[in-house]
Amino acid sequence: MIANKPQLQATLLTLVAGLADAVGYVAMGGVFAANMTGNTVLAGLSLGEGHFDLAAKRLAPLVTFFLGAMLARLLLRLFHRPAMPLLIEAALLAVVGLLPIGREPSLMLVALAMGLQASAITHFGGTSVSTVVVTSTLARIAEATLDRMWPTGRPLPSVATPRLLALTWIGYLVGAVGGVLLVGAVHWPLLVPAALLAIAIPVGGVRPARA
Repeated sequence: MIANKPQLQATLLTLVAGLADAVGYVAMGGVFAANMTGNTVLAGLSLGEGHFDLAAKRLAPLVTFFLGAMLARLLLRLFHRPAMPLLIEAALLAVVGLLPIGREPSLMLVALAMGLQASAITHFGGTSVSTVVVTSTLARIAEATLDRMWPTGRPLPSVATPRLLALTWIGYLVGAVGGVLLVGAVHWPLLVPAALLAIAIPVGGVRPARA
C-alpha cells in the first residue's frame, strides 16, 4: 500500500479506471464503466436513432455509478478514510472478475466500483485531480503548461503541476490499452485492476474527497 506518494497513487487509480473502461467496452457490450460522458453521448445517439432499448442499456451504468459515488461519500462521513470505499471497489472488481454473473450485471457492478473511486479520493498532495475522467485533466495540463511557460504577476487560481496531470492522463491511456490486451489474453482481466487497487489504497496522509 502507498501512504504518501500522491503522484504514483493518482497514476495507479487512473490506470485502474482505464482498464475497467476498456474491459467494460470490449467485453460487456460497448458501454463504458467509468466514462459517464461517453455513455451519455452514446445513449443520446441511440435515442436519436430510435433504439430505445440500447439507450436504456447505455444509461443504466449512470445509475450505479451515481450510487457508488453516494456510497463513497457516506463511507467517508462515517469512517473518514478513503481506504474503505477503495477496498469495496477492489472487492467488486474481484467478484466480477471471478464469478460468472452475466455481462450486464457485471457492467453495473464495475460502474458502481468506478463511482466509489470517483468520490473516494479527489485530492493528491493538496491538488484536486479526477482519476476516472480525463477531459478536464487535458484542459488543466494546457493551463499549467502555459502558466509555466509564461508566468504572470496577476493572481490566478492554482493549477496542478503538469507532471501530475500528465501522469494521470498517461495512466488512463495505458490502462485502456492494457484493458484491450487483457481481454484477449486472460480469462479474468478485471483481477488486474483489483490487484492494482491493493497497491494504491492509502494507509494515511492522503486527503479524501470533501464530505
